[in-house]
This record gives sequence, C-alpha cells and structure tokens, in this order.
Amino acid sequence: MHSVKSIPGIFVRLFYPGLLSAEVIDPEQPQQPWTMNRIHSEGFYEVYIPNRSFFRYLLKLTKKNGEIILTRDPYSFLPLLTDLDIYLFNEGTHLAIYDFLGAHFKTIDKTMGILFCVWAPNARRVSVVGDFNEWDGRIHQMRMIGSSGIWEIFIPNVPLEARYKFEIKTQEGHLLLKSDPVAFYAEKTPLTASLTYDLSGYNWRDHDWIEKRKSSSLLTTPMSIYEVHLGSWKKGENSSFLSYRELAHQLVDYVQEMGFTHLELLPICEHPFNGSWGYQATGYFAPTSRFGEPKDFMYFVDYCHQNGIGVILDWVIAHFPKDGHGLGRFDGTALYEHIDPRKGEHPHWGSYIFNYGRKEVRCFLVSNAMYWLKEYHIDGLRVDAVASMLYLDYGRNQGEWLPNQYGGKENLEAIDLIRYFNESVYHRFPGTMTIAEESTAWPGVTLPPYTGGLGFLFKWNMGWMNDFLAYMSKDPIYRKYHHQNLTFPLMYAFSEN
Repeated sequence: MHSVKSIPGIFVRLFYPGLLSAEVIDPEQPQQPWTMNRIHSEGFYEVYIPNRSFFRYLLKLTKKNGEIILTRDPYSFLPLLTDLDIYLFNEGTHLAIYDFLGAHFKTIDKTMGILFCVWAPNARRVSVVGDFNEWDGRIHQMRMIGSSGIWEIFIPNVPLEARYKFEIKTQEGHLLLKSDPVAFYAEKTPLTASLTYDLSGYNWRDHDWIEKRKSSSLLTTPMSIYEVHLGSWKKGENSSFLSYRELAHQLVDYVQEMGFTHLELLPICEHPFNGSWGYQATGYFAPTSRFGEPKDFMYFVDYCHQNGIGVILDWVIAHFPKDGHGLGRFDGTALYEHIDPRKGEHPHWGSYIFNYGRKEVRCFLVSNAMYWLKEYHIDGLRVDAVASMLYLDYGRNQGEWLPNQYGGKENLEAIDLIRYFNESVYHRFPGTMTIAEESTAWPGVTLPPYTGGLGFLFKWNMGWMNDFLAYMSKDPIYRKYHHQNLTFPLMYAFSEN
C-alpha cells in the first residue's frame, strides 16, 4: 500500500504469478472489494483507492485452479527484528540467534503467521519458497534490514510442518536453493527441505534432575559413559529406525542394567547420509528426523533424566560438508567457511572449515551450543576433532597452510572461540560439562581460560585408548613384550581432567 504525492488516496500493488484475479478488501466493509488491475502479464497488479488513507486490508487471491486465498499482505507488516538483536549478532556476542533467525510462529496485529529470517549479506535477492507458494521465488521476496545482512519477511497463514527453503540469487545471478541454517526440523533424507516447527509446549518433568545438576561436583562424582549411535544400536521391524521415544525406554533399561550414568550420543544434528555416523551436519539446530520430531527428542532426554541418566551430545564444529543445500557458499560466497582454502577446506575429509574469526559465525556456533543446553536440557557437549581446530597445519604439508600473525601454527581464532564457548556454557548452565576430543599434547585443555587454558571440564584420554587398543590387538603370545602400552598412560594421566 502506497501513497503518491499530489494524488489523494492510496495505491495497492501486488506481484503474484498464476492468478485469475486479485481483490483488496477492507475488513470493516467486506461487501465492497476493490478489483485489482493486471498491469503486467507476469502477474503484477495495481488498484487505486481514492479518498482513503492507510488501512488494514486483506487480499483475496483467486488462483487458476479455482482456489481462493484470503490473506494479509506480507509487505504490510513493518520489520520485526530489534536493533539490539542485529547489533549483538553483527558484533559477535549474541548467544541466542535461534530466537530470531530461522522460522518462528508469530501473531502480529491479530494475524498468525511465520517470521522468516536468514543471514545472507552478499545475496542480490533472497526469497522464501515452499509448498505454500508453489516454490516460486518471485512471490515472497525478503527485505534486507539495513546493512545487517539479515533478510526478513512475515508470511501469514503458513501451517505447521510446512516445507520451505531459501532461494538465494547470487551477485553473479545464479539461483541457489538452501535449507534454513537455523531450522528446528527437517525432512527425512534424502529430501532436504526445512520444516516449520513450534518448539514451545513440551511439558518437561526433569525439574529435580536439573536442580540437582546445578549443585553437582562432576570432578569428584563417579561417571560411566555409554557411547551410542542411535541409528545402529538397535533396529525396528524391516530394519527401520526406532523412534526417539522407543529408544528412550529401551536404552534407559539397558544402561541402567549395565551400570552406566550417562549416554553419549553420536551426532544427532540433521545430516544427509543414512550410512554415516552423523559427523557431516547440515542442520545444526534440527535433531535428525530419522527418529521422529523435535519434541520426541525432548521426550528422550526427559525420560533419561527422570531415570537418573545424563545425556551428552557429540558436537561437530571442526568442519561441515559441501552438500549443495547446506552452509557451504551459502549466498554464493564463502560465508560460514574461510575464503582461503588453506584455512577453509579440510584436505582429508573433503569438507569446509568454519571461519572462526567471523563474528556472525561465532554467534552461530556458540548459540547452537546454548540451544541444545537450553531447549533440550542436554547435560554436556563433547567437541569432536578439537586438534583439527587448534592447528593450522593439521593434515597439511609444508606450504599448504598459512601461519598465524606471529608466524606460528596455532589457530588463534579457533582458540578464542573455544574459550568463549566454554566460558559461556559454564556461566549460563552450571552443572553441565564440555569434553574435548583432543588427540595431541596441547597443554591446558582443561585449565580455565584466565590461566591460558582452553576451558574444557574434561578431555578424552585418547592416548590411553590408542595404547590399550594397540595392546589388545596383539596376538596374546606377544602381549608380554608390550606391557608398556598399559603403564605409559600413567605418566600423563593427571595432567588433564
């Protein structure tokens, strides 16, 4: 709806391909609609309403198949992002970007719908596409909020679990179809669309566990962890996956019988390949839909807690895959990954490496940690492949890596991120734990950042594991020559937690 200088009244303009007709309706006077004129064959409509000022209006859209849509105009709503959220995000200190990025159910001016937001600063155009608009990127084009790089649109009447993606037009004019980086739910593989989802409404029953956890002393409390891949631990009928709810009951019974105190789940973030263990994540905020919906995973954690079992997640921030619908080259440029392949691509794994020094990427990763701890009551995060983050020359030959500003091989940006992540976790979620899977002799992994350490509470004892496996792999007749594999770990056993 627009006013034009020196012309009394207002103009309403609409672009919506594939319509038979379009009308503007005043809810106060629904019996007197204004028929819009098609002024371009592609679907551009306009109507002049004389002697009227701005008013709350509806659009009546009649499609060629006879379907009638009665809706508010998405472009009649003002931007909804706050200046504070934008400032903290661009500064790199926002710890809950999932509260505004992604797809959120809202009621705005008595109208229910979904607010879509995505970060794509280098795109020429970003649109929301889905079943609700025939996947036509011309219909719901988003607007960038200032120079923040964030695009936004509020679309009325989008249903729960609607499929959607972002159609991104790059500076070169190429069209990309990307899943939502902050989607809470995703289609089952091999499909790759995001699904609208409302996380609210789950009735948690683990209050006693959470309160007890706050005052627990993890360093002095016995702990026995059962590491498990949900997809292969046990199968259902016809080799199908068990659901989160089925797994909750069967796994809890098993670990209680075996005397374990915690479950450590191999990555459950959405990932594209059923045959993998989940270490190539494409949906960092979406528990994989292979086993059910997000509230089913909430039930899984809740049931574990009610039965005295803690839940730890493997968290993979060392790299991410190059799948076309994922984070890689998200807006046609190196957005989440480093632009220089010597820092932005992993030579052995064929994956991208996060740009740890970029403030918005820092927000994305640390907010993701906060998300799992807050929304799913997770008790700890085990950070995978920490060594590959710490060393710039990890997996590279001489001349294939860039030294840091002091000429060393330490990744200073990754170190800073790890310390910030650990400090944020322990400040906001007392009683939780962070665990480093660090395979080198990096000093101070479990020392606090203010003493120069990385700030983890625990470190996996990779040395003992490798030595023990090497010992057990020997033919029993030769093991007597390798007892040092059993005793050597005691030389460094107390250097870390």
